[in-house]
Amino acid sequence: MPKVKHKVRKSLLNRFKVTKQGKILRRQASRRHLNAKKSKKRLTNLKKSVEVKGFYAKKLKKAMSIKNPKVFVDKKEEKKK
Repeated sequence: MPKVKHKVRKSLLNRFKVTKQGKILRRQASRRHLNAKKSKKRLTNLKKSVEVKGFYAKKLKKAMSIKNPKVFVDKKEEKKK
């Protein structure tokens, strides 16, 4: 019986970034609109990416079909050049 390949969810590749160590980073919410009432400090802190942890990170890796994250990041950088 042939092995079944998982399709990569392209939407996840746009929303999440995978580091060389295999960590998954995401953007923080609450920065799209209604920013006038938020302080500069708060808006600056919302710019930073946050690591996805726990079971959800495991699910994302499976959906993005990542087994060896180091290879995945290198290929993505080559396409940009």
